[in-house]
Amino acid sequence: MNYIGSKHKLSSFITSAIEDQVGDLSTRVFAEMFGGTGIVARRLKTKVKKVIVNDTEPYAFALLRHYIGNHKKLDAVKRFETLNALPGKKGFVFEHYCAGGGHGRNYFSDANGMKIDAMRQTLTELRTKKSIDDDVYYWLLASLIEAADKVANTASVYGAFLKQIKKSAQRDLELVPAPYETTKASHDVYSDDANALVKKIKGDVLYLDPPYNQRQYGANYHLLNTVALYDAFEPQGKTGLRPGYFKSDYCKAKTVAGTFEDLLRSADFEFVFISYNNEGLLPETELKKICKQFGRYSLLRQKYQRFKADKTEARNHTATETEEHLHVLVKR
Repeated sequence: MNYIGSKHKLSSFITSAIEDQVGDLSTRVFAEMFGGTGIVARRLKTKVKKVIVNDTEPYAFALLRHYIGNHKKLDAVKRFETLNALPGKKGFVFEHYCAGGGHGRNYFSDANGMKIDAMRQTLTELRTKKSIDDDVYYWLLASLIEAADKVANTASVYGAFLKQIKKSAQRDLELVPAPYETTKASHDVYSDDANALVKKIKGDVLYLDPPYNQRQYGANYHLLNTVALYDAFEPQGKTGLRPGYFKSDYCKAKTVAGTFEDLLRSADFEFVFISYNNEGLLPETELKKICKQFGRYSLLRQKYQRFKADKTEARNHTATETEEHLHVLVKR
């Protein structure tokens, strides 16, 4: 996925830093509180004793529930074949997010919107009838979320749609099994407030990749949340936003410092790694000051190409690269 804040390009840097600092991970419990698409947790899943991962966004939870939560070999190839063979169906996505629905939105081609509806309705039916268990359900759902994202008619995120269907969005949606790693141990996946959850868990290595500016994931990926939840609501405005999405305290200049401090104070982990960058709401010096209250502190830096969500983002930021800061805290 073309994902804001994705650590795909930085995952080697981050995981290498964790291994360098911690050493052998095979007996360690690793936790990630802002999981997103789970890139870092997925890289460490087979190297650690156990993974605990969390994200409040419904689409992210679905992805994490599959990529991290599924740890045994699953046999559901025929389910993918059945879903791909379904004829399109005019449902919620087609009605509200395709041109043919008449609401003026153009997030998917009509054919792909109807395909998403048909697959998503069938998934709900299969789960309700208990024809599939949760492991297979989330495998199919995660695969559908990724398949829908590949044919979305957007510049990048879902804050806006394109007037004309672009070439990649004209392709037929195809459900491809999302790959995952099997492990002997099971793993825990949550959808909870990070500062509340950290008080209920403990482990060895805690990785934090919180939102670092005022950009809201609930707005930028609202349509993937709708595919994940497939619930009934009245889409808001021109872009069809979901009503009342959650705004994180990490996205507010007045609350971010106190929220960080609360989380670090509560964390029952020896090693804490925090991904933040030089464009964050919280200045490097202030985050350093907060961390040093709780133990030994160091900082690693890595430059990388910055993410530009759309043309407006590109105009507002002339810099082509940004600097990732990996704050390292060894708690006392």
